[in-house]
Amino acid sequence: QVQLVESGGGLVQAGGSLRLSCAASGSILSLNAMNWYRQAPGKQRELVASMTAFGRTNTADSVKGRFTISRDSAKKTVYLQMNSLKPEDTGVYYCNFVGDGRGYWGQGTQVTVSS
Repeated sequence: QVQLVESGGGLVQAGGSLRLSCAASGSILSLNAMNWYRQAPGKQRELVASMTAFGRTNTADSVKGRFTISRDSAKKTVYLQMNSLKPEDTGVYYCNFVGDGRGYWGQGTQVTVSS
């Protein structure tokens, strides 16, 4: 059974940085993509950054140039480096793996950026 556990969230001042981690346990036979989503209060969950199994990355326009997704395959961990954080980056950040015909989700980690 695949489980994803996020960590690294917290409270940071605007302009600061955080690095989120998503550690996977279990096995996915055919991994397609690894994603980071976020959900702000009262808003829909949105895709922030993604990485294909081949390592191709993409980030949302709202975070482009500030957020970077990366992975350590040996540790089965995906990271989201967040720099120059803004108050509008506040929300719960979720890790999502897509593979074997389904999606897997972590429990989320709270990121709060104060102005």
